[in-house]
Amino acid sequence: MIKDIESGLINCVITKDLSRLGRNYLDCGLYLEVFFPEHNVRYIAVNDGVDTLNKSAMDITPFRNILNEMYSADVSVKIKSAYRARFQQGKFMGTTAPYGYVKDPADHNHLLIDDKVAHVVREIFDLALAGNGIAKIRKHINKQHILRPAAYAAEQGATGYERYFEENEENRYIWSENSVRGILRSPIYAGNLAGYKRIAANMKSKKRPSKLPEEWEVIPDTHEGIVTQEEFDTVQQLITSRRLPENKGGFENIFAGVIKCADCGYAMRAMSANRRKRPDIIDCVQYSCNNYGRYGNIMCTAHSIEARDLFNAVLTDINRFADMAVNDEKAVRAIEKRLTETDQSKAKALEKEQRKLNKRLAELDRLFSSLYEDKVMERITERNFEMMSGKYQKEQLEIEARLKEVTETLSDSYEKTQGVRDFLSLIRNYQGIKELDATIINALIDKILVSEREKLTDGMVRQEIKIYYKFIGFVGELHITPTKRWTALKPKNCTVCGVEYVPRSGISKYCPACAKKIQREKSNESKRRSRERNRQACIELSAKNDRLTSPSAKAVSSARATRIPLSMCTAM
Repeated sequence: MIKDIESGLINCVITKDLSRLGRNYLDCGLYLEVFFPEHNVRYIAVNDGVDTLNKSAMDITPFRNILNEMYSADVSVKIKSAYRARFQQGKFMGTTAPYGYVKDPADHNHLLIDDKVAHVVREIFDLALAGNGIAKIRKHINKQHILRPAAYAAEQGATGYERYFEENEENRYIWSENSVRGILRSPIYAGNLAGYKRIAANMKSKKRPSKLPEEWEVIPDTHEGIVTQEEFDTVQQLITSRRLPENKGGFENIFAGVIKCADCGYAMRAMSANRRKRPDIIDCVQYSCNNYGRYGNIMCTAHSIEARDLFNAVLTDINRFADMAVNDEKAVRAIEKRLTETDQSKAKALEKEQRKLNKRLAELDRLFSSLYEDKVMERITERNFEMMSGKYQKEQLEIEARLKEVTETLSDSYEKTQGVRDFLSLIRNYQGIKELDATIINALIDKILVSEREKLTDGMVRQEIKIYYKFIGFVGELHITPTKRWTALKPKNCTVCGVEYVPRSGISKYCPACAKKIQREKSNESKRRSRERNRQACIELSAKNDRLTSPSAKAVSSARATRIPLSMCTAM
């Protein structure tokens, strides 16, 4: 219609009332005051008695537009409140169920697990828990020729998805990284309802920017989860961690996202020394601080640790705790006491304080009631009532704030005590393990902090490792003696002099003395070749100068200067 008005096809617009023109008073004012007059268009709102030809009837029109917008805003608030109330009751409000679920036939606001594809969701989470990245999971799923979520929804009768597959039928089986990431990020699969992931600033704005996952509103335990809450939390931690890719040499970085620098907190990267030939790839890899790798010792130091040393230290510590949890009940109680003793003594003091605060709150309530009664009965003046009530109210607010803090601290203390029991129950499953993988690491460990190597007074070198386990956190540091990189290589004979020596790399052929001599000879040969090239260049330059100073060259130069043809110059 606007295009027709601009082209002159329409000269009058009629609506039932002003609200039919619009409920945004700024836009309505623009049309009525600017756009319509500029294009000689008459506007009539029948029920409101508005006619742009009647100027007196237009005086109250701006107020009508404001009232229309206020009505629209009021309706918007009421609708949003109704939706939020249903969301907070744990009701699913989506038009279609998420992948892996179906709507309950008895209650469309409740989700049931879809047994047809739930195993796919379970497999995606298992792959993530095993340390695989989103791209790797996507490739694995695509190899199985499984319908992507949009294609599966279309197959189940949902509308609006077929446009994705009209041009290429094979697209039905091609998963995107966003699909995999969406499943791994969604609290739905842990049995929680998540909402308000995108929200507009106000009803006028059409933009709905996405919120960070930690800013989503989540209602727990609204339906049966495909994965446990612990598994979901572990996957979120793995996704948000700075994960380093698999080494080119085939090394599986099972500590990715877990190992950190103890000083700067940056992730530590796995680096392979390609010159070091070892029977196992793990013996060719060491970890070092990523902050140091990017900026040098201005920001941090290397904190280097051999992958084999780290692997052995972590494996030994896990087996130590597992054996203790299974065979040594006395040691288990000692660990539990050591980890929770401080919290338990602190909890007793906090419980005592909590009882005292609750008692005082009850007293203040009685004092308020008595004070109000005295005011009503005119036993005290208004001034005294306000002074005393203000004092009581201030104390009440302070007590409520402190009570909230005490309650939260007590809750954390109880959770830690339960966490020790959960950890001991979990680690019993890993007694006697011989190898580590990403699944074990991610199930048991939150993070590993590696300190810089330190030299002791006796000349020995040691390195401190701190392991923070799930549920219980830090228990005690480990100290290892770093392995020298070349100790795993066997002695060999120099190919020049035949002397036996310990090589520092797998491709070494010469003993240190011969290697130095050969390097010196190579350097001398390089210098000799450089001098020869310079001498040859001087000879060529001298010959060129001789040609330029010869009689024939001078004649040619003179001919060019006087524009004489070259044939005449030759005849002369």
